[in-house]
Amino acid sequence: MTSVVTETISVTGMNANDNPGPGVGVARAVRLDPHFKGKIIGLGYDALDPGFYMANLLDGGGVLPYPSNGSDAFLGRMRTLQHQFGIRALIPTLDSELRAVVALERDLEYEGIGTFLPSLEAIERVSKPQLPALGKAASVRIPASESIQSTDGIPRIVKRFGLPVVVKGVYYGATIVESEASAIAAFRHFEATWGVPVIVQEHVAGDEYNVCALGDGFGNMIGAVAMRKLVLTDKGKGWAGVTVANPLLLALAERIIAALKWRGPMEVEVMMTGRGESLDDLAVIEINPRFPAWVFLTAAAGQNLPSMCARLALGLPVPDKLPPYTAGRMFVRIALDQIADVAAFGQLSATGIMISSINNTAL
Repeated sequence: MTSVVTETISVTGMNANDNPGPGVGVARAVRLDPHFKGKIIGLGYDALDPGFYMANLLDGGGVLPYPSNGSDAFLGRMRTLQHQFGIRALIPTLDSELRAVVALERDLEYEGIGTFLPSLEAIERVSKPQLPALGKAASVRIPASESIQSTDGIPRIVKRFGLPVVVKGVYYGATIVESEASAIAAFRHFEATWGVPVIVQEHVAGDEYNVCALGDGFGNMIGAVAMRKLVLTDKGKGWAGVTVANPLLLALAERIIAALKWRGPMEVEVMMTGRGESLDDLAVIEINPRFPAWVFLTAAAGQNLPSMCARLALGLPVPDKLPPYTAGRMFVRIALDQIADVAAFGQLSATGIMISSINNTAL
């Protein structure tokens, strides 16, 4: 029998725009768990992050200092929010904040805030610049790539890989380019947005699949859900997708988690080439060390990975292995106008804290 959870958890990434953060999906999944009777506090970096105003989702919210302000500012803010809301667990969902939160794990624990996250070493091993080395260590197919600090190396890389190539920002974003000029333009964009290095990766043609998984930190996979993207935005983000029953995709994620002894959530982005009959037909193009934006689909398909992660962050037991999920469950994103009381925005922008008494209710 699953125990009832009554503690308060916090979730970052309330930026649910056309390139949404995972926070709203994580919060929705935890709220969906019938055994969760606690509170959810949404955290974001802007008072206009749409997730703050979603009806019946949050019990409160808080604005965080940007990661560039340093770890002391983040920790100080979490102390304030913990005092206000009684937060007992934190689920960070953005790449840009993850390393800082992991580095503060013991400080947060001292404040009574639990986390369930990979080590800094493991995060570095799945980073875009280090991905080829992980492929060799885990016997996983990874497209060739190079990290560059300037545009000087682009002609040589294009000659080596051929066109098209994929240019990627160190944290977010990927652009398929068909010429050297386009590669240079993409480099400039990602350099201005996220800094260097910028990664240039060999382009692999095929069908794109994603796997969301949760590791226990000892090399075991607690659960994983695979889906195929059906519709992509102009940024390459999935706007619709469907869960698939493919043992190879799950075996691939399990192999990666075992090699890293991964602790916490991850997303594996895969291109399936050929007929997809063996692991050699699966090329891992990216590994994200956190939940993806489509994570609510895992709960809808029968494996509530965010709820399991919240329990682990609280120090509560979870099953060693979750039961199989349901294939054929589909998500389709929707753009709509949320209606909110301006008092909620006013309080959040003025004080950095939103209390539940002025949060939204459904219309």
